[in-house]
Amino acid sequence: MRRISRRRLLALLLVIGPGIITSAADNDAGGITTYSVAGARYGYNMLWAIVLITFVLMIVQEMSARMGAVTQKGLGELIREEFGVSWTLFALIILLIANLATTIAEFAGIAASLEIFGITRYIAVPAAAVAVWFLVVRGNYKTVERVFLALALLYGTYIVSGVLAGPNWRDVGMAIIKPTIPMGRELKDYTFLLIAVIGTTITPWMQFFLQASVVDKGIDIKHYNFQKIDVIVGSILTDVVSFFIIVAAAVTIFHTNAKISEAADLAKALEPLAGSLATAIFAVGLLAASLLAAAVLPLSTAYTFTEAFGFEIGISRKLKEAPAFYGIYTSAILVGAGVALLPGFNPLHAMVWSQAVNGILLPVILFFMLKLINNRDIMGEYVNSKWYNAVVWVTFASLISFSLIVFAATLFPSLVE
Repeated sequence: MRRISRRRLLALLLVIGPGIITSAADNDAGGITTYSVAGARYGYNMLWAIVLITFVLMIVQEMSARMGAVTQKGLGELIREEFGVSWTLFALIILLIANLATTIAEFAGIAASLEIFGITRYIAVPAAAVAVWFLVVRGNYKTVERVFLALALLYGTYIVSGVLAGPNWRDVGMAIIKPTIPMGRELKDYTFLLIAVIGTTITPWMQFFLQASVVDKGIDIKHYNFQKIDVIVGSILTDVVSFFIIVAAAVTIFHTNAKISEAADLAKALEPLAGSLATAIFAVGLLAASLLAAAVLPLSTAYTFTEAFGFEIGISRKLKEAPAFYGIYTSAILVGAGVALLPGFNPLHAMVWSQAVNGILLPVILFFMLKLINNRDIMGEYVNSKWYNAVVWVTFASLISFSLIVFAATLFPSLVE
C-alpha cells in the first residue's frame, strides 16, 4: 500500500504544472483590473458569475488537457487536420485578434504600474518591450519567468485584504444566490463587464497554451487522472483570488463611493492589509503580472501559428532556424507596445476592453473544441459526456446572447431605456 501511494504521489508530481501555471498566468493585468472594476462598480453583484465560471473553467480546461493527453497534438494542429487550412486560418485569426488585444492590455498594465512611480509610458513601454524580447530570444526565460510569477503572487494578498476589509458575508452569500442585475441603460454596461469577466477567466489563448503544455510534457492518458487534479486545483486557485479581488474592491471602493479614473485608484482594495504600502504593492504586482504575460502571450501566439502550419518551433532554436516563430513573436510585441504608445491611450480602459474582446471571440474557439472532442475517430472512448457538452454549449449560447445585448443596446439605445 505504501509503495502504491508513493508511486501515485510521484506520478502526480510528474504531471503537475500545466493546469496550475496556465491558470496562474491568467490572472494578468487585464484580469486583475477587470475583477477590480467589477467590484468597484457593482459591489458583490458579479460574484455569482465567478462561482459559475469556476465550474465552466474546470470543464473547458479539462477538455483541453484531455485532448492533449489522448492525441498528443496541439489544438491548432487538430483543427488543421480535421477542418483544413481555411478553417484553421479562420480560428487562428480569431486567436490572433484576442491575443493582440490581451498583449496590448499587458503593455497597458506596464504603463499604468510604472506611471504610479512617476515613469512616463513613453519610456516604460519601449524599455519593457525590448526587455521582454531579449528575455525570450537571448536570455534565460525560464529563470526570469519564475521571478515574475513569484512577484505576481503578491495578488494573493487580495484574499487576506478581502477578509480584513470586513465584508458582510450574508450580503456576499445573497449576492451569489440572488444578485441584483441592473436594468435600463445600465444593463448594457453591466453585460459588457460580465463578458469581460468571462473573457478574462476563460481566455482563448489558455486552451491552446494548456493543450500544448500537456503535449510538451509528454503526459499521456495513463497519467491523465493526475492531470485532472492539476487542472481542477489551478482553476479553483485562480478563481478564489478573482473572488476576493471583487470582494475587496466592493468593500473599499463601491461601498465608499470612491471614484475610479485610473489604475492606481484600484490599489485602494489592498489598503485593509497593506495600508500606506497598498499602492506600491499594487504597482509591483501589476508590473510583474504584466511583464510575465507580455512575454507569454506573444510566445503563445508564435507557438500556435507555427505549430498549426508546420514551421520550426521553439525558443531553443536560433533566429535563423525559426524565422517564422521569432517573426510572429516580435510582431506581437511591436503591435502591443505600439498601441500602448498612441496619444490618448487609456490603460485602464484598454485592460478592460481587451478582456471583453476575449469574451466575444471565445465562442468560436469553444465551437472547434466541442466538434473535436466529440469526434470518436479522434478521441475514441474519451469523448465528452452529455453533461460536459451541455455546460459548454450553454456557455457558448450565453456569450453570444450577452454580446448581442451589448451590440443591440449600443446601436439602438431605446431598447434598454
